[in-house]
Amino acid sequence: MTINRRQILLGCAATGLATTTACSRGEPPIRPDGVPLSTWTKKTTSTEVLAGLDLTGRTVLITGATSGLGLESMRALHAAGANVIGTGRTLAKATEACAAIGARCTPLELELESFDSIRACSDAVRALGMPLDVVMCNAGIMALPKLEQVNGIEKQFFVNHLGHFLLVNRVLDQVLAAPQGRVVVVSSSAYKWAPPEGIEFDNLSGERGYTPEKGYGISKTANGLFSLELTRRFQGTNATSNSLSPGAADTNLWRHAPAWQQRIGDLVGSLILKSVAAGAATQCYLAAAPTLTKVSGHYFEDCNPLVPGGQMTNAELATRLWDTSTELVSPYLT
Repeated sequence: MTINRRQILLGCAATGLATTTACSRGEPPIRPDGVPLSTWTKKTTSTEVLAGLDLTGRTVLITGATSGLGLESMRALHAAGANVIGTGRTLAKATEACAAIGARCTPLELELESFDSIRACSDAVRALGMPLDVVMCNAGIMALPKLEQVNGIEKQFFVNHLGHFLLVNRVLDQVLAAPQGRVVVVSSSAYKWAPPEGIEFDNLSGERGYTPEKGYGISKTANGLFSLELTRRFQGTNATSNSLSPGAADTNLWRHAPAWQQRIGDLVGSLILKSVAAGAATQCYLAAAPTLTKVSGHYFEDCNPLVPGGQMTNAELATRLWDTSTELVSPYLT
């Protein structure tokens, strides 16, 4: 099969490589006022951002902790002293991942495409009876080649946004009970793949004009808007919420891409992809950095804040998304 230049560029997009200079040329980032900057870079690792921090006594809930950025975040935060609750799509996978990390790791089953599983997992977290210092919404799926639906909703939107929306809302009391609870939402610079309106509320089924990139972009825009609205609802408390792009990292997130696109990724990935340790750095930074105790409602890349484009800062859209999401999950909220 002959692969032309356009297909290579599409391959970069589908594998997440479009966030790198090899596939795009971005403008210098715009920094928000009043948010501390770090000295970290895109090469900084999760271990480096946590160096010198003692997280003893803190509890972190991480979704998708069985591989990739979730597993690396669990390893790094545990090494810094934190108690970790690591979720996986099956209890067996979660147990295996936690066993590899060591003591102070609690495995739980969480299938984000099942409201029943989310309710069962959150009930188990509640039963532990401890405050949650961090909820890290890390799990996700990317660029499904064909339209898939869960309960009539496009699957990427359901798993990446709606599942986390329900989970966080069911454990919010525990986040608020922590001295300074944090919700860390893994979004992506692929929010740029969303349509101009950001969220297609009249097309949540995805049946109109589905493409893998658009579906993923909508779900990542939803992640950012969820964090933004959560910040508004945290006003008057010590809790915070921030979202982030981990950058294009060498994980299995792009496993759904066509085989030829994966081959392109294998060929060029070592040159332009972040390591898993570098990919997990920003979410670990948001989870633990002492300088961020009062920072909320912002978007980060490479351990530094920037002002995202698209609809990521649209407060009215964030409120509408929250209300729509509430309607979709309402039978499971209590």
